[in-house]
Amino acid sequence: MAGEFAGAVEDGLRLSKRINFGKDRAVAPPRPMTSMEKSAHSYLPSAPMLYAVIENPGVVDNPDVPSYQPHVHGRCDPPALIPLQMNTISLAAECYLDTAFVTVTGSWRVHCVMGSRCCDCRIAIPMGEQGLILGVEVEVPRKHYHTELVAVDDEKETDKTAKFEDGYYLKPNIFTLKIPEIDGGTNLLVTIRWSQKLLYHDGQFTLNIPFSFPEYVTPAGKKISKKEKIELNVNYGPGTEILCRTSSHHLKEVRRLAGNLGFLYESEVLNWSIHDFVFTYSVSSSQIYGGVLLQSPLALDNDNKKTFCCYLFPGNKQSKKVFRKEVVFVVDISGSMRGKPLEDTKSVLLIALSKLDSQDLFSIIAFNGETFLFSSSLELATEEAIESAIQWINTNFVADGGTNILNPLNQAIEMLSNTNKAVPIIFLITDGSVEDERQICDVMKSHPTRGRTISPRIYTLGIGSFCNHYFLRMLSILSGGFYDAAYDADSTEARVEGLFARASSIILADIAIDFESLDLQDFEVYPPQIPDLSLEGPLVLSGRYSGEFPENLEARGILADMSNFSVHLKAQEAKEIPLSKVLAKQQIEILTAEAWFTKNKKLEEKIARMSVQHGILSEYTNMALIGTEKTKETTEPSKVNKKTEDPKLQKAIMLRNLGLGFGDLTATAENTPPGSTSKPEAAEMFVQAASNCCRMLCDKCCCMCCIQMCSKINDQCAVVMTQLLGSLACLGCLACCELCCSKQQG
Repeated sequence: MAGEFAGAVEDGLRLSKRINFGKDRAVAPPRPMTSMEKSAHSYLPSAPMLYAVIENPGVVDNPDVPSYQPHVHGRCDPPALIPLQMNTISLAAECYLDTAFVTVTGSWRVHCVMGSRCCDCRIAIPMGEQGLILGVEVEVPRKHYHTELVAVDDEKETDKTAKFEDGYYLKPNIFTLKIPEIDGGTNLLVTIRWSQKLLYHDGQFTLNIPFSFPEYVTPAGKKISKKEKIELNVNYGPGTEILCRTSSHHLKEVRRLAGNLGFLYESEVLNWSIHDFVFTYSVSSSQIYGGVLLQSPLALDNDNKKTFCCYLFPGNKQSKKVFRKEVVFVVDISGSMRGKPLEDTKSVLLIALSKLDSQDLFSIIAFNGETFLFSSSLELATEEAIESAIQWINTNFVADGGTNILNPLNQAIEMLSNTNKAVPIIFLITDGSVEDERQICDVMKSHPTRGRTISPRIYTLGIGSFCNHYFLRMLSILSGGFYDAAYDADSTEARVEGLFARASSIILADIAIDFESLDLQDFEVYPPQIPDLSLEGPLVLSGRYSGEFPENLEARGILADMSNFSVHLKAQEAKEIPLSKVLAKQQIEILTAEAWFTKNKKLEEKIARMSVQHGILSEYTNMALIGTEKTKETTEPSKVNKKTEDPKLQKAIMLRNLGLGFGDLTATAENTPPGSTSKPEAAEMFVQAASNCCRMLCDKCCCMCCIQMCSKINDQCAVVMTQLLGSLACLGCLACCELCCSKQQG
């Protein structure tokens, strides 16, 4: 899909050469790129952008000053995407704990369609790390559009003819949404909201927001200054000290309080930002530290429970000792892993082996329908053992066969049953779904630890969309491990590397907080099994409760030298931090894994309510695009109470479900590679083939294509082609005459 999108944008830029902006045009038409430039350049959006969806190229023109344009035959299939020119842009970001909430507001103009015609507009929203779309609002002169979440079983009337193209994730971090029927020359005021995770490394947080605009979105005409604005708020609550490190834009500090900083960048520019917005900061502490944040129930909460959050940060002291590793890599080599997923996994696995210390222990299990062991027991990571493992990987990592996960997991557990003074870790990497996933969770949950000091953790990585990501998340939750996903096969290498880095830098294990001794009612905590603390990221626990929370808690754990460690966590009210909003995504993901595991319908209903309340997408809610006609009484839709809006003036388009789903057993059984679409039915395949054939024929026979083709033919070839076509025409006439004469004689 990403390749098709980029191709449509390239077609749109070529088509935009039809637009005549007169003598004052300041932005020249995009020049053709060389093949080398194309290989290094992508037309995928690197900042929030809008595109005109052009099916009929004849509507492309300057809406203000129509010009003579040569007639264009045929239609664009797939539709071309012309990037719209941007008038204003502002960005606001709020950082809390390990999460950032981003709001982008901008104005775009449909500068490429005749004033008497209309077209659909597509919004493309690239987001940062683990980006999740929260909402979109669009203001046009006669309509107001906004997105909202509805439960899957909601009876609300929606347009059931919605297509996949109405709204979907182009890539895991790029969301697109179609706004229908916008008139040429219209200005669109668009507000986009999303959340993303902050990157954490070497004791520093990094906020990275896509904010690099291509040159062709600069408005045509005289060079006039344009306003660009960025607001940033960093809030960790009182008692913490925030230190700023680097910034990509010239931020001015406008507020400095204990644990709360505010920054502003505002400038008149001739060209829009060509760099992503990057801001790096740290929370000053050289030791492990943490705290507890509390929040009273919100007005819309159905259960009237309070919210709490316990957090632990590793500090910025780089000399901290990390645990010795005992690791078993369990890697899927089924047929669907063929190609880039397996090659990337192999390359990262080789890097991971080279980073093992000589005192670490390891083994490797490759599996498809069978299991293949590098060694039946753990091996010391000596140079000889690493070299032997590399040769074994190159020989045995051949993608073929089916998928059986339970047997290799059991073998990995057995390998880790007799070791101590280390954190035992199982790395499970797979792109498939299997039928006995709940049984696997039950087996891993009840597996005896045989008196181990530290029980085995399962680190899981799901590749693509056909594996059951909630099964993999549940495995990590039950064992106190960690889960990650490479939804795009191209990101496999980076995700495996990041997961191994987290497992390699554990500084505090077997963390315990005595929640059971607290005098609280209706207590919930997520995740129920507390993971280890790593130098590669903070540890955040959340939950709900009724009653009075104590002023102090104690978190205990084991350090890498096997000594005991404890830290006091002071509780305080989160007055300026929207705690429920910050924690909602984590809670919904954990509860969804539990709902899948237990098949609990009431839990599914609870997740749907949380999803609608906080605007966080889930497996049990869908996103709808609501269009409202403006009247004289509703000239400012954003200020109108939704309850008073006339439902007759609204039209809702239900988008396709944007969730991950719970795996695809059929695709796994057929070894469908990650990134492929579902296999169409036979009738659909026939229609698609016929459609493609006709489209190709029409593409070759349209007037413009014929002109372009004939212009490249020499004179002799043109004479031969003319004679051939003339003879064929004569034969057709003779056949017609013969048919007519035979009918008259009959």
